[in-house]
Amino acid sequence: MLSLRKRAWISGGIAALVSLTVGALMLYTFLNQRVLDRFDAALVDRHTQIVVALSSVSDDPGQLGELLFDPKYLTPFSGRYWQVTGAHGQIYGSASLLDATLPGAEAASPTLALFDTANPEVEDVRVAQQLISLEDGSTWTVAVAESLTELNAERRETRQSLLAAFALVAVIGLASVLLQTASIVRPLDRLRRDVAQRWEKDEELNEADYPEEVAPLVGDINGLLARNREIIARSRRQAADLAHALKTPSAILRNELTLLAESSHDMGKALDALDRVDAQLGRSLARLRASNSGESSQVRADLSHSVDRFQRMFGMLAKREGKSLAVTCDPGLTIRMDPQDIEEVLGNLLDNALKWSRSAMTLTARKRPAGIEVRIEDDGPGIPEADRAEAMKSGARLDTSKPGTGLGLAIAGDLLQAYGATIALEESAALGGLAVRITLPVAGGRVRSRG
Repeated sequence: MLSLRKRAWISGGIAALVSLTVGALMLYTFLNQRVLDRFDAALVDRHTQIVVALSSVSDDPGQLGELLFDPKYLTPFSGRYWQVTGAHGQIYGSASLLDATLPGAEAASPTLALFDTANPEVEDVRVAQQLISLEDGSTWTVAVAESLTELNAERRETRQSLLAAFALVAVIGLASVLLQTASIVRPLDRLRRDVAQRWEKDEELNEADYPEEVAPLVGDINGLLARNREIIARSRRQAADLAHALKTPSAILRNELTLLAESSHDMGKALDALDRVDAQLGRSLARLRASNSGESSQVRADLSHSVDRFQRMFGMLAKREGKSLAVTCDPGLTIRMDPQDIEEVLGNLLDNALKWSRSAMTLTARKRPAGIEVRIEDDGPGIPEADRAEAMKSGARLDTSKPGTGLGLAIAGDLLQAYGATIALEESAALGGLAVRITLPVAGGRVRSRG
């Protein structure tokens, strides 16, 4: 569905363009008629001049050319012509006609007529023609013609001027639509930002800070935020209570099974099953915790600080097993993720790397255009490309030679997905074993999940 901003742009733009188009057509029609009226007025004036001159020399119409002083009447095919036709067919015309004649004399009427005509011997002209009866009783058809070239040129100039003017008005109108839309939508953008910022601060939105049309929505959002905070707080308390309630029975069962194992009873399968129960509970609690914060949360975590802590802890564990951990981390890396969740992800991945590496593992954290990239690599056997998707599934153990539940990667994937981060299993180019690459959302930014 289109956003409100795009809807306003499209509807406003269409309305502006329709209004401009209708206005341009109406104005062009009006101006075009004004041009024609002015052209016709000049043509009628010249017709009147011919009639006046003819009334003076009606006994000898050949003298008309001497009474009319317009140079264009003397220039051949100048675009301006006159013609006088007698009742018996005698024709007198301007020198500009040479031997040509203007059409239409046979259809003359006592009413002045204006019409366009084309004469192969002359050109496209507009003619003013009338049948005139003089005082001496003679009748004459008086016609004055003007080339349409100037009229068409003036119309074309008017059209081009209108197009340029209305193109400028259209640009200004569309820019006004954009500015108006931005002004109208700005309170909604502010509301979106305020909701995101005040969610973590546990503050209510002030209805007086928004237009009266948006104020009722602000009140509803305040109620919704309060209800969501209550639901999340209750679910977190329940998750914590559940974890606490299960830890004690689990610890008792583990102690009993351990005692039985020390008494030469085969408790391997039972202990392994208990390990898987604990891991599944841990995964479920982690997912519950992440679902109550996750991608919509505004929490922040100092990734550089967490990496330093894990460098010290896993560095000691690796040294104890005769292995090495090399860490490279850019300073000041801050991510949009709960500190407890990112540390659980790093702990699971480093624990897997320590378990499967032969002698070396590395941890690299750097800022990239897509977000913050963390790579954990080892020199172990790695995971074949065909088995990597299976390794990310819940409880998928590809190799049972090492202790574990097979849930480390699955838990890490669940937590990362909740925050819109990504995880990928690759082959380490430097060490030859497994490389786990995760891309984390930068504080203030967002990285969409691909899953």
